[in-house]
Amino acid sequence: MTDTNTFLIIAGILLLTGIIAGSLTARIGFPFLLLFLAVGMLAGEDGVGGILFDDYELAFLVGSASLAVILLDGGMRTKVSTFRSALWSSTTLATLGVVLTAGSVGMFAAWLLNIPWQLGLLLGAIVGSTDAAAVFNVLRNSGIQLNERVGGTLEIESGANDPMAILLVIVLVQMSVDVTQTATTLEFALLFLQQFGLGALGGLVGGVILSHLLSRLVLSSGLFALLILAFGMVFFAGTNLLGGSGFLAIYLLGLKVGNAQSKLSESVSQVMDGLAWLAQAGMFLILGLLVTPTQVLDNLLVSIAIAFFLIFFARPLAVLICLTPFRFRWKERLFIGWVGLRGAVPIVLALYPVMAGIEGARDIFNVTFVIVLVSLLVQGATVAPMARLLKVIIPPVPAPRHSFSLINRADHSLHVAEFVVEEGSPVHAANFNPIQSWHSYPKWVAQVRNNQWLPVEKNTQIEVGDHIWLLMRTDDMDDAALSFTRQDQQSQLAMSNFFGEFIINPDAAISDLALAYGVNLEETGTVETLLKIRLGKHPVVGDRIKVGSLRLTIRRMEGDHIVLIGLKVTSGAPPLSI
Repeated sequence: MTDTNTFLIIAGILLLTGIIAGSLTARIGFPFLLLFLAVGMLAGEDGVGGILFDDYELAFLVGSASLAVILLDGGMRTKVSTFRSALWSSTTLATLGVVLTAGSVGMFAAWLLNIPWQLGLLLGAIVGSTDAAAVFNVLRNSGIQLNERVGGTLEIESGANDPMAILLVIVLVQMSVDVTQTATTLEFALLFLQQFGLGALGGLVGGVILSHLLSRLVLSSGLFALLILAFGMVFFAGTNLLGGSGFLAIYLLGLKVGNAQSKLSESVSQVMDGLAWLAQAGMFLILGLLVTPTQVLDNLLVSIAIAFFLIFFARPLAVLICLTPFRFRWKERLFIGWVGLRGAVPIVLALYPVMAGIEGARDIFNVTFVIVLVSLLVQGATVAPMARLLKVIIPPVPAPRHSFSLINRADHSLHVAEFVVEEGSPVHAANFNPIQSWHSYPKWVAQVRNNQWLPVEKNTQIEVGDHIWLLMRTDDMDDAALSFTRQDQQSQLAMSNFFGEFIINPDAAISDLALAYGVNLEETGTVETLLKIRLGKHPVVGDRIKVGSLRLTIRRMEGDHIVLIGLKVTSGAPPLSI
């Protein structure tokens, strides 16, 4: 009993320390997950805690299960429109990109460490894939909003590149155990198809079954989340047993469930987010405990050199090659090349050779750990500054303080959302009437000031800091949020610089646009047609084209339909009405 209580006290202290330290460092852009690694190391055998932990199989089990939970939550939060717009670019990075990165890093490591090429390539394969936990965490806590195609490419790549990395690691571990054994191209191709094919099939089938199950069961939000988790784990482990990629399966299962006809409530998403956060914290704490800092110091400088080679050469080169066929601006390619975050996945993969008993495996594990630390420190801490430098940020869309779903189906939705009145916002104007301003939806249902409920009447006075509750549909959310957001000169200037000073209807005729601004256009039809001809089938907010002296930027999308287009005149006469 004493040992059990001691274990619970230590576990609680470690989690508390990580949470409190992480909340403080998040304000300065320090990677949150790195704190849990550091706390784990401090509690380990070389740290102040002095905890001796060397159970690699337990660490592998915790790491794999935690990654599965993180990928399930990440898939549920990925919109299907994002998936469509970034599918092929992210898939190319998740396959060819991993091979290119693993090959270049592997050969460099073999030369620098003076080890056999099999071990060098094994190290390259271990650090060849980006990490879903690190990418999801850093992108969602960076305080920036990326172009949907850029952000989607990074997130989907991190969720889909584990099969290729695992495949490479397994093959190279077998070759390192028996140097006479080699995998033919045909054998490798069959293994590749097995991993991806069974993983994709298992995830999609599981997602369809679970979606139907969720629409028919009546459970509390907490039990819905546990059902999703349990079902996902069954398909994750089952796909692995059949020889497929459980990581790909559980990611696609989450994607299918998160975009199902019968959508999940916000409370279910919040529970899943909590479970994913707990999985990240536990995983990084365990992996931190597993590391012995004094052993890491043995190859510290060499490990840092390999990390820099990966960050500044291998990853950018792989991205440049893989994204050449796709519609990315060079600044977007540079940013995607920079955000190749390494995290828990490489550390978990580095346990494969250790458990296989390969000579030098512990050194590979230590080098991998340093590479992860450098990646989180250098890349993770500079995501937001690099995004601003390369100008891949789109102006953030205002959002409600809280939102609760009453009806949440794909074809019909109804929410109650809370907004706080900001000074200078449209609703703070003296002539704003909550009864007349919205005739159908949103409906103004409650107003709270100083914790006191106020009746909503025609002569209702609105003050800064009031909490307003609205009943609305999903399509009304953005417009309502803008009404409560301060329209200061700086924010208006940012919107104008990015989207343009004017808004045009996507149904406006191309001929009218050409006539109004004196530009030559061969295309016919609407302006939306023009944008889709130039940009492809799945444009996203922030995509733009240049037409003579005009710059057309997509301002709002609904699915694959362009709703609003921003226009900026770079030179020439003032615009005419079209």
